[in-house]
Amino acid sequence: MQGKKQKEARALVDRTRAYSVEEAIELVKKAAYAKFDEAVDVSVRLGVDPRKADQMVRGAVVLPNGLGKTVRVLVFAKGEKVQEAKDAGADYVGADDLVAKIQGGWFEFDTAIATPDMMGTVGKIGKLLGPRGLMPNPKVGTVTFDVGRAVSESKSGKVEYRVEKAGIIHAPVGKVSFEGEKLKENLVSLLDALIKAKPSTAKGVYLKKISLSSTMGPGVNVDVPDAQSLVR
Repeated sequence: MQGKKQKEARALVDRTRAYSVEEAIELVKKAAYAKFDEAVDVSVRLGVDPRKADQMVRGAVVLPNGLGKTVRVLVFAKGEKVQEAKDAGADYVGADDLVAKIQGGWFEFDTAIATPDMMGTVGKIGKLLGPRGLMPNPKVGTVTFDVGRAVSESKSGKVEYRVEKAGIIHAPVGKVSFEGEKLKENLVSLLDALIKAKPSTAKGVYLKKISLSSTMGPGVNVDVPDAQSLVR
């Protein structure tokens, strides 16, 4: 059963149409009906086969206008790197103590960062962090000795992306309360990163479909050529 607000939101969107980026963003904002400040998410279908190792698209990008939410950052570090992480604003910093806490079922954080010399310790909880998308990974910059920078980027709106089995990438680009122009800048930054991450072995059309939606709202198809024209 669809609620009245959900039906009204769906009625605003023509499912057979592909909207310009500006139109799509305005529609997503208009169709958002929840009582909370919904996230704005993008789904991008890529012309890749994720089953092939050389067509895996994965990385991270720092969005220019952030995500509009507080990101809780945990850092696995020792020695002088502990203070560096704290100075950068990390919420939790430690080593074996944090591993034990996580083994006990604690997951009150959004991003985990580790220095390379800590990965042996972090590996003990890989099966707990991996399925939740929390395992530090050098490909997205969360395994690094430059912990100060990694913490700052995570706090200011760093988005990790990874292509799923169906060839789709899902990522947040802000909140419904953001100005349209800020959502547009964030979306363009993400698309720019995806285009730069295109595997050399991917043939044919790379950006196949782009859809924007709020947490509760309907999906809005974006005109792919229009979106690509905004990426410099």
